[in-house]
Amino acid sequence: MNRSNFYYSFVLLACLTACSAPNRVLVDQVQIRANAPGSNVYQSSYPKTTDILHTKLELSFHLDSNYAYGKASIRARPYFYPSNKVVLNAKGFRINSVLLLNGSSKQSLKYTYDGQLLSIQLDRQYANNEEYTLFIDYVSMPYKLKIGRDISSSSDRGLYFINADGRDKSKPREIWTQGETECNSTWFPTIDGPQEKMTQEIVLTVPDDMLTLSNGLLTLSEKNPDGTRTDTWKQDKPHSTYLTMIAVGDFVVTKDQWRGKEVSYYTEQKFAPYARMVFGKTPEMIEFFSNKMAFEYPWDKYSQIVVRDFAGGAMENTSATVFFERMNMTEGQFMDQPNEDIISHELFHHWFGDLVTAESWANLPLNEAFATYGEYLWNEFKYGRDYADYYGFEDMVAYLPGGKTIKKDLIRFDYADREQMFDEVTYQKGGRILHMLRKTVGDEAFFKALNLYLTSNAYKTAEVHDLRLAFEEVTGQDLNWFFSQWFLASGHPVLNIQTGYNAINGTITVNIKQSQDRSNTPLYKLPIAIDLYTNGSVRREEIILDMADQSFQFTSSTEPLLINVDAEKYLLAEKTENKSVLQYAYQYDIAPLFMDRYEAIKALQALKAEEPARITIIRSLKDKNWAIRKMAVDFIPQLTEEEKRSLYETVKDMALNDPRSYVRAAAIIQLKKTYAARSNREIYNLASKDKAISVIEALNAND
Repeated sequence: MNRSNFYYSFVLLACLTACSAPNRVLVDQVQIRANAPGSNVYQSSYPKTTDILHTKLELSFHLDSNYAYGKASIRARPYFYPSNKVVLNAKGFRINSVLLLNGSSKQSLKYTYDGQLLSIQLDRQYANNEEYTLFIDYVSMPYKLKIGRDISSSSDRGLYFINADGRDKSKPREIWTQGETECNSTWFPTIDGPQEKMTQEIVLTVPDDMLTLSNGLLTLSEKNPDGTRTDTWKQDKPHSTYLTMIAVGDFVVTKDQWRGKEVSYYTEQKFAPYARMVFGKTPEMIEFFSNKMAFEYPWDKYSQIVVRDFAGGAMENTSATVFFERMNMTEGQFMDQPNEDIISHELFHHWFGDLVTAESWANLPLNEAFATYGEYLWNEFKYGRDYADYYGFEDMVAYLPGGKTIKKDLIRFDYADREQMFDEVTYQKGGRILHMLRKTVGDEAFFKALNLYLTSNAYKTAEVHDLRLAFEEVTGQDLNWFFSQWFLASGHPVLNIQTGYNAINGTITVNIKQSQDRSNTPLYKLPIAIDLYTNGSVRREEIILDMADQSFQFTSSTEPLLINVDAEKYLLAEKTENKSVLQYAYQYDIAPLFMDRYEAIKALQALKAEEPARITIIRSLKDKNWAIRKMAVDFIPQLTEEEKRSLYETVKDMALNDPRSYVRAAAIIQLKKTYAARSNREIYNLASKDKAISVIEALNAND
């Protein structure tokens, strides 16, 4: 298999046939040898043999032993072929009984169990239009799972008991779950993987002083004579089994709403006063995404809960997202990092990941790349493109220095472990690829195609070709070239850009070379906009780069002040250009985008020996984007002594009044270092009233 040629070899499965009737031959899941570096398997989608339609769980907990006592009622059917057997994932259980339910009657079933798989022999063979209900009485013992034998790491326990005995007075009591990738089968019998979708009912019996949360709606809550309470949560829309969740603990609920649906924030008591500050934009986000996708938020409610000791950052469990404890924020922490990107990321998953789910872990970017791009969309809507482009640039920076990651396909079937899919390629590169797709087809087509993808695959799973076909149906264009080079191949373009002007024949020349390693990276086809700035006006030329070394010529009666290649600044690429100091200074002043200004300032910092470079950097202290202002503040020590003296009052003002806390902190650091000889005590006293943690840390830092 040669990935650089954008195709895969397929093994054809032969079926034996007789003249009278076909006979089906059951074969093991196919593994295809691959020649990608470090790879020797093709990770196919999981086969579907049993379809779980609905799961009802009745759970209670033994807090001393960290056990969960469960009763699972599973309504299922054969997926397509008739079957008399069911195989369920069930890690580390004690199985008490396995029954077949038929109305009020119960029938014991034969089964085998090896600590990982529960194989159940049905009473007869069932066709795919026949349903049956299994009842499994079991005990879940997640803390008896051995790392390296039963699970890969402690983050695979699935069900977690936090300070269950209450002895740690600094930490609340909590029980919570984390299902992705295949960890929910540590606390209820199910079928692992993103391909299996079901509806559910979860009945939780807990101490009466603890709150519960799960997917869907709380339909019943009853107090019991023994001091416990039983809560029933129902979700009647199907979702993947790894998205099932429960949480139990000492939480306070702050309630909000969106279009009559409950929106709620579960936090610890001491952080409840800040819950609306942290999560309060959620209804506006739901409204924005619903309108942008032309697809209303599809679930019954939306809850967000902050738990202790969570292994990751957050998890998009359907209608009930779990966040790590850094979302427990005070006002000062919020001023530094409000974490809206995490909130918008997990919310956008409720369309891309929960509503339409990647059919296999190889297709994970259909979940995570979209959620990452959801961050960009929210930032663009709420704070403008300039703000959004900065965070999009951060995603590009996270991916580009990745070393080994540049050799990984976005949609890749050669991973050694499914957890390897959770990397900068799937998230950051994937999000940038979606942005390029948007710029390639245009906004109207992009969002119309996303709506078609969602409506066509709602409550189902999808693979990358479903996305491509949606875009092709909307645009009427063959987009195999785009998907092949970006979704199904590794790496990115490395572009060397040379520009020039011939005054004799009035010709602008743009020469672009693609110099990426073509042994594992394709030769790209790149639509590129070039803006030509002459005599106070700008003219845009559209080109298609599809050769390794290509020249483009444009007529102009005067020499351009700036030739701005990749004028939309959307290419995921490494670029080198031959611009002069004056051209970069002009680009900073005139070109419209954040990336225009950032690229200019970054280049001018390397040209600091030339006065026009330093003058432009000084002007950028008043840039509208905080990241560029901070770059300029950090650069102050490299200015001349006279330039430093002239900026003292500016830096003092920024230390107190810049709207971004990180810039205020950077200005204070410069006052303590570059301007240490000045009398800054009054400024420090005023700055000490700042609530931002970064500012206080800057004030307290050793000189």
